[in-house]
Amino acid sequence: MTNQQQTALAPPRYVADSEPPVKLPEGASSGCSIGAGRTRMETALVSRSDANARMEQVLGQPPRLDPLPEDQIRDDAMAVIERMRERHDVSPDLPVHEIFATLGKHPELLIAFLDFGMTLMGDTALAPRDRELAVLRTGWLCGAPYEWGEHVIIGKEEGLTSEEIEQITVGSSAPGWNADDRAVLKAAEELHSDAMISNETWAALAARLDDSQLIELPMLIGQYHKVAFVQNSLRFRTRECNPGLSAR
Repeated sequence: MTNQQQTALAPPRYVADSEPPVKLPEGASSGCSIGAGRTRMETALVSRSDANARMEQVLGQPPRLDPLPEDQIRDDAMAVIERMRERHDVSPDLPVHEIFATLGKHPELLIAFLDFGMTLMGDTALAPRDRELAVLRTGWLCGAPYEWGEHVIIGKEEGLTSEEIEQITVGSSAPGWNADDRAVLKAAEELHSDAMISNETWAALAARLDDSQLIELPMLIGQYHKVAFVQNSLRFRTRECNPGLSAR
């Protein structure tokens, strides 16, 4: 594949308004509660206002698949949905969310998807702050309105401030991060752009994290790439409390 073909196929990146543009090399349902790491693989670093265009791209048209009626969701898939709802204190009287009702058309994948997701959001090796920094940076780099907005809510429950969430849109190069936070953000950026954590970033992570945490971090970041791919491609609508990429 030529460099021009790679540039044409690569997704956009989102950065804060304060970041200068970078020249390319030649050749949004209901219910409630990009900038750093630039590499040769980055293609289009644009102002944060372009996040509005991304919102329109993902959410400006109806979902691509219709959800299953609840009574058509397979029993074993429904059991996992109910387990997840119980864990998150969702009333069993509410209808099944359209994301799960849609993915119920592939019950084997839905079961695996929810089981792994609950593992990563449960009593895990990584501290909640590290988890949310990694997920939010990934969600922003992927231009994923649903993922970003939901994890702004979760991140703030875990102690992240609106100012820190704004800094996540800039990334590891933003001023004010301590060395630990910066290394987690940098890992998310490197995995997004190069599918590998660099030696320098790994050393910074390994100075603090144990082996189980070092294993979990790239798995977590990979999982939330998958979540972004599915949510964006199927055009799942955000909840009323989730303003997508404008959430802070």
